[in-house]
Amino acid sequence: MPELGIHTRLRRSPYYDATVAEGVSAFIPYNNMLLPLAYTDPEAEYRRLTEGVAMWDVGGERQIQLKGPDAAALAQILCPRDLSKAVIGQGKYVAVCDHRGSILNDPIALKIDDDCWWLSIADSDIRMWARCVAAERGMDVDVSEPDVSPLAVQGPDAEDVVASMFGDWVRDLKYFWFGDAELNGIPLKVARSGWSKQGGFELYLMDGSRGIELWNAVKEAGAPWNIGPGYPTPAERMENGLVSWGGDCDDDTNPFEVRLGRFVDLDVPDDVIGIQVLRRIAEEGPKRHQLGIVFEGDDPKPGHLVWYDVLVDGEKVGDMTCGTWSYKLERNIGFGLLSVSTQIGDSVEVRRGDELVPARLTDIPFRREDR
Repeated sequence: MPELGIHTRLRRSPYYDATVAEGVSAFIPYNNMLLPLAYTDPEAEYRRLTEGVAMWDVGGERQIQLKGPDAAALAQILCPRDLSKAVIGQGKYVAVCDHRGSILNDPIALKIDDDCWWLSIADSDIRMWARCVAAERGMDVDVSEPDVSPLAVQGPDAEDVVASMFGDWVRDLKYFWFGDAELNGIPLKVARSGWSKQGGFELYLMDGSRGIELWNAVKEAGAPWNIGPGYPTPAERMENGLVSWGGDCDDDTNPFEVRLGRFVDLDVPDDVIGIQVLRRIAEEGPKRHQLGIVFEGDDPKPGHLVWYDVLVDGEKVGDMTCGTWSYKLERNIGFGLLSVSTQIGDSVEVRRGDELVPARLTDIPFRREDR
């Protein structure tokens, strides 16, 4: 397998040296940064996340800051979800769409102040998109990428670890809400969020020079709970139905096709980008939907690098967008972006290279009884 060449365009997070010391074995590029993908034992890292607590370098989850008199107006134009009632300290999951209603990114929109919003983004250039929209509309707002790098603490024991560091006030945070904090003088925002369904927090480091200090402080605080390094584990995220923008979406995917319709408010103002098309799709119904795929047999297969054709009676009905071995189901599973003609319970075949593998369709999230 060719190695990933390191270049100045591919930046290191403030936690990079700490992850190397912890034994990171693989990275992927994410927002032009190196995001840890694996350490040493995938199943042990899965168990740590689902049964204990893990710490993740998610510094590649960049913040796009909208600052100025028109910051709130720009945030609303970019997001087809009603942000008008949001208060300082509140975040909302949104699907940023283009003029066709296709998803460009699925960030958390964080209200930092009345004149300041952050978009905590997935892997696409929303800074350029926001700048272009603001300039085109003559808006008084500065769009930038501040020195902010999240460190995630995820798992059933995450709340105890974070409360031991900052106090019991963090236990009262609602999901996607956040508060200001510091640790040994390190400036932070503490948010109840993270790309898992196990519960947890993201510590938004606001001084990149102190990344190693923060990593070590979290590691020390989490020691009584056997905290260890990890990453957004494919098995956990897929078992629990978390969408991966860029992996589970193509250039034409709208929110309704990938179970994100509940995050679209159709009564937002008409100048919100994509809302006119999204209203039409909501009325007519999407052409595709996302279903789970459970393979026959219990032989673990590695993940894949391309989408696979999904067939019913020899005819293609869509694509399998991602796949992994599920430790919960003890089966290979995947997500399918499929014609709405398909239904839960249908038998299908998935074309993996020259092989046609039998499988069946199921609901998402997956359940043990789906095995």
